[in-house]
Amino acid sequence: MTAPIRVDIVSDVMCPWCIVGYRQLEQAAQETGITIEPYWHPFELNPDMVPEGENLRDHIMRKYGSTAEQSQQARQNLQDIGRSLDIDFQFKDDGRIYNTFAAHQLLHWAQTFGKAHELKQALFHAYFTDGQDVSQHSVLASTAGSIGLDPVEAMTVVDDGRFADVVREKQSFWTSRGVSGVPTMVFEGQQATSGAQGVETFARVLRHMVNANGAA
Repeated sequence: MTAPIRVDIVSDVMCPWCIVGYRQLEQAAQETGITIEPYWHPFELNPDMVPEGENLRDHIMRKYGSTAEQSQQARQNLQDIGRSLDIDFQFKDDGRIYNTFAAHQLLHWAQTFGKAHELKQALFHAYFTDGQDVSQHSVLASTAGSIGLDPVEAMTVVDDGRFADVVREKQSFWTSRGVSGVPTMVFEGQQATSGAQGVETFARVLRHMVNANGAA
């Protein structure tokens, strides 16, 4: 038995490539037999997003200068990739993108119970598959409740913003170290990757980390 490989993952709940990248990493871990311990860290793709959010297609076209056809092709590509990784991306014409600062505060709280990873997966599913507004406190509380956390306490946590400052500090920590895009994964504090690199690449990184740490 070798010690699990710690993987710090800087990501946003709104980022489809974050869940794709994690599922690729997870598959790589399964194929290599190398255990990983993921630790999720906050990043906001849209820190200045208005409270009601923005139509996802309009946002992508405005932000990246893509056409409607390019946007549709990108969605189809993500859905095809998602199916191979057991991710059910449900993109709709009226789908919206939201700010996730409250979600990151809830994830910080969930970590105190060892539930941040489970909550992150539940939030990905709530947004990408169920199309829920994960900026709404009621949705966040309900999602926390779905994984066994106290929904009443979860609502209080996001309502009073008690973890706002610590989440801002975490965000600043990673951006000050050059993280400008997600997912960014840091393996044992030694090697970093950016983006969804693919199962083979992640498998190669994991094997390298095991060898570098002197494990058989």
